[in-house]
Amino acid sequence: MLAGIKQIRILIILPIVVLIIGTVGFMLLEDLSFVDAFYFTIVTISTVGYGDISPTTAASKGFSIFMIIIGIGTFLTIITSVTQMLIQRGQNRIRRHRLNMLIGVFYTEIGNRLLRILTRFDPEIDTVRQEFFVHDEYTEVEFNHLRRRLHRYDFTVSPEKIDLDELLVFLKEKGDLLIRELENPDLIEHENFTELLWAVVHLRDELLSRESLSSLPESDMAHLANDVVRIYRLLTLQWTNYLQYLKGTYPFLFSLALRTNPFVEKPSAIVR
Repeated sequence: MLAGIKQIRILIILPIVVLIIGTVGFMLLEDLSFVDAFYFTIVTISTVGYGDISPTTAASKGFSIFMIIIGIGTFLTIITSVTQMLIQRGQNRIRRHRLNMLIGVFYTEIGNRLLRILTRFDPEIDTVRQEFFVHDEYTEVEFNHLRRRLHRYDFTVSPEKIDLDELLVFLKEKGDLLIRELENPDLIEHENFTELLWAVVHLRDELLSRESLSSLPESDMAHLANDVVRIYRLLTLQWTNYLQYLKGTYPFLFSLALRTNPFVEKPSAIVR
C-alpha cells in the first residue's frame, strides 16, 4: 500500500519536474517569457512542433533534443507504470477473492464448529455473548466497535472444562483440510489467517503427541489451555472480519452466517 502511494507521488512529480526544467531552460536560453517558455516546453516534449516557435541557437537545439528524449521517456514511464498498477490492482482483487473463499471454506468446515466448542470452555462468555449478535443492519462502525471490544476482551478458558478428546477427534477429522489450506500460496497475503491455521494445526499436533489425554498433570493442562486460548482469540477476531466481508460482498452467505452464528447458544439455519 505504501509502495503504491509512493509510486503515484513519483508519477505526479516527474512530469512537473520535466516541465519546470524545460520552462526555466528555454527562458534562459531563448530569453522567452514564462508563458512562451512553458508553451515551447509543451510543444517540444509532445513532439508536436507547430512551427510558430523554434530554437535559435545551438544550445537551444541541444536542449530541445534533451527535452524530447526525457519527455518521451517520462511519458512512456507514466503509461507503463499506470498499466502495471491497474494490472496489479486486478490481480490483488482476484487474490483477495480467492483468499476469502479459503476463509469461507475454513469457517464452514472447521471454524464455526470449533468456536461453538471453545465458547463452552470460556467461563466469561455470557458477559459478552450479546455483543456477538450481529444483525442484517450491522454497520462498519458497529463492526469496528466489536473488534475494539474483542481486543480488550480477556480470552480465557477453564482447563477443567476443556474436552481434549472432543477436540482431538474433531481436529483429526479435519486434518487434511487444514494441511491443504496451509499449502495454498494465496495465504501469503493474509498473515493473521495463516497464524490462525498454524495455531489450530499446532494444537492438533500437541494432542496427537500424547499417548493419553486423561489424567494429565496441571502443568500440561495449563500448557494446552494456552494453545486453546490462542486459537480462541484468533478465531474470534477473524470471524468478525470474515462476517463483515460477507455482508458487503455476499449477502446470501451473510444471511446464513447470521443464522448459524456460533456465539448463539442454539443457532438454527431455518428462516423464521
